[in-house]
Amino acid sequence: MARILTVSDTVDIDADADALYTLISDPTQMPKWSPENRGATVLNPAENGVAFVGMTFEGRNKRGRAAWITRCTVTAAEPGRRFAFRVHAIGVKTPRIRAANASWEYRFEPTAPGKTKVTETWSDDRTSWPDPVVAVFDRVVTSGKSFPEFQRINIRKTLDALKQAAEGAPG
Repeated sequence: MARILTVSDTVDIDADADALYTLISDPTQMPKWSPENRGATVLNPAENGVAFVGMTFEGRNKRGRAAWITRCTVTAAEPGRRFAFRVHAIGVKTPRIRAANASWEYRFEPTAPGKTKVTETWSDDRTSWPDPVVAVFDRVVTSGKSFPEFQRINIRKTLDALKQAAEGAPG
């Protein structure tokens, strides 16, 4: 069976696409909805605080007892439409290991006034890794799952938490 390199999910949110974009495009806010992210530091912020293509940030992440830091670069910053970034370095205390890791994308599609369909997509950028190595690595770091299986669960949790936060629903 061919390796799955992309996983997506969507959610309908009673909120404006521009407002949702503003939430997602600020990586320092991601811990509010991501099950693994514990914060981020933008390394080259814009004076107006708005995300831009080429903006870099370091994200702090935790899964179980494992913790790591990633370096990411924004690859798309289209207010109210699309926000994307790629993870290109990773490490325990600092992102020292430079290698393609993953890409993340959020698309915002207005469906009615004040309503938006949000799609989150994870893409596995480890395309140069041999499939058997990926299979073993993934199962070790996700407690028995492949990354596509694992990310499908995380994406659902992230989208549900974003919906709750945007709609003001209790967590």
